[in-house]
Amino acid sequence: MSDKQNKRAEDAARIRELEEKLAAKEAEVIRLQQKLERMNEILLNADRARFGQSSEKKVYVMNEGSVQLSLFNEAEMEQNIKAPEPTIEDAEQVEVAAHKRSKKRTIDEKFKGLPVKQVVLSLPEDELKCGRCGGQFVLIGKKVVRREMILIPQQKYIVEYITCTYACHNCEKKTGYSNMVETVAPPPLMKHSLASPSTVADVMTRKYVDGLPLARQEKIWKREGIELSRATMANWVIKCSEDWLKPVYRRMKHHLLEKSSVIHADETVVQVLKEPGKTAASESRMWVYASGERSSGQVRIFEYQPDRNGERAASFLKGYDKCLVTDSYAGYNKVSGVTRCGCWAHMRRKWREAMPKGATTQTSQAAVGYQYCNRLFGLEREYAGLSDAERRKMRREKAVPLLDAYWSWVESLDAVPGSKLSDAITYAKNQKTPLMAFLEHGEVDISNNPAENAIRPFVVGRKNWLFSDTVKGAVASSVVYSIVETAKANGVEPYAYLLRLLSIMPALGKTPPNDELDKLMPWHPEMTESLRNKSNM
Repeated sequence: MSDKQNKRAEDAARIRELEEKLAAKEAEVIRLQQKLERMNEILLNADRARFGQSSEKKVYVMNEGSVQLSLFNEAEMEQNIKAPEPTIEDAEQVEVAAHKRSKKRTIDEKFKGLPVKQVVLSLPEDELKCGRCGGQFVLIGKKVVRREMILIPQQKYIVEYITCTYACHNCEKKTGYSNMVETVAPPPLMKHSLASPSTVADVMTRKYVDGLPLARQEKIWKREGIELSRATMANWVIKCSEDWLKPVYRRMKHHLLEKSSVIHADETVVQVLKEPGKTAASESRMWVYASGERSSGQVRIFEYQPDRNGERAASFLKGYDKCLVTDSYAGYNKVSGVTRCGCWAHMRRKWREAMPKGATTQTSQAAVGYQYCNRLFGLEREYAGLSDAERRKMRREKAVPLLDAYWSWVESLDAVPGSKLSDAITYAKNQKTPLMAFLEHGEVDISNNPAENAIRPFVVGRKNWLFSDTVKGAVASSVVYSIVETAKANGVEPYAYLLRLLSIMPALGKTPPNDELDKLMPWHPEMTESLRNKSNM
């Protein structure tokens, strides 16, 4: 072989080597770009979780041509000197650029439940003489110049129950023995304790409705001059929940399993410090089960369990054979005999997480998926007031064509492995069967919101109290959360409901008959109008 041929062979080999190195570098660049995109997605979602709104009602996608309001120049952009001034009296809705704002309520509407005490600033008798002519001043009118809301701290006092003994002297005269009767005191919540229905209901409401830990309540009581330790309050909560609230809790669970055509389920982390066989740092679970939004009596049942094993849900729902709405957690596959229904709110959340900042349907595939979900939720709002059968019919007419287009679009997507878009596509494909199950069941809603809304107060409260000390405390918490969240779901004020239960249950005993427990359910007609919560909970 000549020198020239050797040179050519060497050059070709060198070129091939450089091309291989270049291809490797290009592959490395692509890999790093994908990693950077992934890290940017993680950072964006972290920012959303920390600084963004939690509500999913807002439209996150900007369509081409839409106006994005600036926080700084909104006044200049929206100014219109000819725009009429709305009045509180006649404006039902106030138009703004992005939405319709509901009419503001007047002071009378906001505080109509409060009694009114008038302070009339009249002249004293000795000043009713006119300084000009010596005549007498006569009252000709009054006007309200301002209003103040007066707060009087809680009244606290000790109630002593004193029984009376009566004797019949006539019997004593005739027989030498007196016939005696003695009045009977109502049974206490706890023997040898100052606990009353009102104090225990207050402690429970502050902790489980307002998220106020017992340690903070202890300080509040101390500021008000009462030494009431957190240990004592914990004893009240645990003992009263075991003795008086658990029978109500069990009856609510029975109603959920027997009467609900749809059950929503979810779970979240709870830490129990003194749990047998586990370290203090280990995680347990609080499961929640909620009746469907169309159920006549709304039920929210919390159940503490030491782990997330799907057998926990299977045990709770044993014998239930209707529709179960959950997220994508595979543990629910262990629940047999139910129709699994998926959550479109979770599906929409997956697309939203994959959307870059400023995404439009023209620039982001995830935005297209997000809009598909929004359109589905829009259809659901259209026939929300229909019966189950009518809603099933409308879904077949309107939702099926939309979903056919959606699934065809999903199948056409090709995303970078490991990206948020790839996660959303995988989620959609894996959850297709449960996500489509609602079409055959008009009673089923397309999201798991009842369970998520019920568990949210627990999650918010957990940020304050952080953990449960014992298993008994975690179980007591599950009972009380069930009571207050069920009350709220039925429009009943939680404190008033707890007060009613703790006032009645000791007289019924620890094993009251079911017909008496049914009368104590928050949806029962005998729950008087005074327990109904007039505000929006």
